Amino acid sequence: MVTISLQNKNLKRQKTKNVLTIGRYFKNKFGHKVYKVPISIGGFTCPNIDGTVAKGGCTFCENDSFSPNLQEKKPKFKLNPNIKENPFLENQLKQLEMQFNATKDRLSNKFGVKKYLVYFQSFTNTYAPIETLKALYTKALSFENVMGLSIGTRTDCMTDEILDFLVDLSKDKEIWVEYGIQSFYDETLEKINRGDDASNMRYWIKRTKEKGLNVCGHLIYGLPDENQEMMLKTFEETVKLKVDSIKFHPLYVVKNTLLTKQYKKGLFTPISEDLYIDTVVKSIKKLPENISVQRITAGIEDSSLLAPMWCKNKHEQIFKIRKALLKEGLKY
Repeated sequence: MVTISLQNKNLKRQKTKNVLTIGRYFKNKFGHKVYKVPISIGGFTCPNIDGTVAKGGCTFCENDSFSPNLQEKKPKFKLNPNIKENPFLENQLKQLEMQFNATKDRLSNKFGVKKYLVYFQSFTNTYAPIETLKALYTKALSFENVMGLSIGTRTDCMTDEILDFLVDLSKDKEIWVEYGIQSFYDETLEKINRGDDASNMRYWIKRTKEKGLNVCGHLIYGLPDENQEMMLKTFEETVKLKVDSIKFHPLYVVKNTLLTKQYKKGLFTPISEDLYIDTVVKSIKKLPENISVQRITAGIEDSSLLAPMWCKNKHEQIFKIRKALLKEGLKY
């Protein structure tokens, strides 16, 4: 009986397969842990907020367009690719260094991390004059123990000039471009006021891959009127583009967004916890072995969250998704 029990345990271990997380990817490539340091530089915005392609931003995006109380009395300086000069560049470079050092010290003290990727996270981090981008990216790569960059942006804010500069940087460093895809259904993109379309997203993702750069695609599950079949179709289309990594996010409602109004009027119903977990698990089961996973859920723990309340605790969600993946023989 003991022998049979041990055989069963060994069989279970053999059947369990590691999901290629971004942590495992870095460990395999560099031989040690590499942590991403999120950066939010003042002055960056989005063409979907400033009126270039649309007004107000995506319906789920929290910004001062929906809350006059958040606006300062003095007008805020905002970047866009067409401004002739950036008078706040020096301040932005200082902000970059201060944020990096603060986060680096915290990660080092808590986890013993020694190598980093600088992650330009908030808003659209290629939506600025090329000289500003060059200065910020070069500065970030100059920090000690920085292995590379990860740049969050939109496909309608990419150019060949920016890609070529990133290709030059990639000769010595690890360079990632993170594109917010969300959905490949144009009707959905229109409903969320995306200001971009599926055809343009496909073009720039392919273009970025042709240049030899790493691409991470962000997908949102639970977008208005999308069923599981549609969510999984977007996932499949993303995989077909040969991205290198994927992030999964549930759509949740926070205050001061257009989605808030739709939710309160009963025009939007958030995705259920069970459906979200099931869709993520189905996606990861179909994921090619060479594509890493950088995120399996997201949430917000403060009072700005309106719904669904299961997004309140991200760590609990990670635990539940890991448990569901283990049932499928996958270890996250």
